Amino acid sequence: MGAINSHGVGDYISPAGTGLIQVMSNQQPTIEINKLSKKYDRNKNFALHELSLNIYPGEVYGFLGPNGAGKSTTIRLLMDFIRPTAGSASILGLDTLKQAVDVKRNVGYLSGDSDTYLKMTGRKFLNYMNELQPAVSKKYVAELASRLKADLNKPLGSLSRGNRQKIALIQALMHQPKVLILDEPTSGLDPLMQDEFYLLINEAKERGSTIFMSSHILSEVQKVCDKVGIIRSGKLVSEQSIEQLATEAAQTFVIHFTGKPPLAELKAIDGIKKVSVQKDGRVVLHVHSGLSKLFAVLAKHDVKDLSTMELNLEDQFMHYYQADTNNRGDKDV
Repeated sequence: MGAINSHGVGDYISPAGTGLIQVMSNQQPTIEINKLSKKYDRNKNFALHELSLNIYPGEVYGFLGPNGAGKSTTIRLLMDFIRPTAGSASILGLDTLKQAVDVKRNVGYLSGDSDTYLKMTGRKFLNYMNELQPAVSKKYVAELASRLKADLNKPLGSLSRGNRQKIALIQALMHQPKVLILDEPTSGLDPLMQDEFYLLINEAKERGSTIFMSSHILSEVQKVCDKVGIIRSGKLVSEQSIEQLATEAAQTFVIHFTGKPPLAELKAIDGIKKVSVQKDGRVVLHVHSGLSKLFAVLAKHDVKDLSTMELNLEDQFMHYYQADTNNRGDKDV
């Protein structure tokens, strides 16, 4: 899949411009967020500022950002645990403020903080939550507990952070909801249990569930998500498909010119997204298209060395978090 417009509505277009891949405009978003904002009384800055995005049926959406970026604030607003300063949101066509009870009936929610009901055993906790949101069956709860290797017989307060997280995940998944909203779902899980969680998410997607999950782990998002939104200081700074992020990472060139780099010519090439210069004078190009034009420009100049830069999603992610690129010794030009 390729890029979408800034509000997530419209057609998916292939990154290379090869045409329409998937039309989403005829689908009703499962989660629709419109200019959602939150400002706490004593803070001069917004914790979340005019967030707009759409998430469609069967889509796994990764919401990325470091601590304090606004991920948990967004989730709490969607669950009506806090009230917005401005903007609106809906889930399954239900207003998250006016129809919050109905929203919660259809959502499997995982909090970023599992330190609740610590005197209950895992089994009693799940039985209690079953009264609020009935599981599809006792057999399915037992299957989840087995797959996640969860100990249901000990008080939650006696369990490690990771073992409490397993039980919290069972609670979110056991009724096979239409929507899953998960705040840092793999926090505390060991690698084997993370892999099992990824399988469970894929199974939920196959059932048609829509998944919105916050994370700061790039490899996690790469494994399970269809699309990623990157948030910084309460603002959405990028929203792209995983495939497009990978394509951008793959098409990065590092060029060492013998003389002065022809920066104006390079910047004028259609399809080059970013031109930057490293401390040693090498030019880094992020290329979407226009390779023939790029090589035509290079043919007119003395090029000492040309190489591709191996970038992963983490490199791409960090690109959006460079508040001051001069701190790295590079600069945009």
